[in-house]
Amino acid sequence: MEYITYKNRIAAVMDGEEVGEVTFPERNGVHVINHTYVDDRLRGQGIASELVRRAVAEIEKRGGRVEATCSYAALWLARNRGCEITSPLSCPIN
Repeated sequence: MEYITYKNRIAAVMDGEEVGEVTFPERNGVHVINHTYVDDRLRGQGIASELVRRAVAEIEKRGGRVEATCSYAALWLARNRGCEITSPLSCPIN
């Protein structure tokens, strides 16, 4: 599995085919993880978790704040970073 980082997106690529992605557009210093996707054939293999982990690391490297509106990413941040989920499905961390 190869992971390719773009400006506001990280793609998971296998055998030259994009099989997953996480998107995190930025506005006023806050990067919002708003979409996580993994091809149905590959779910349950930790790819989504790895995509979110890489997105959070990339955002922190850039010095921005992280927030998630994607339900998967919000739960990941709650479990792995101790943030508190607020309604509607938002999980901000600094």
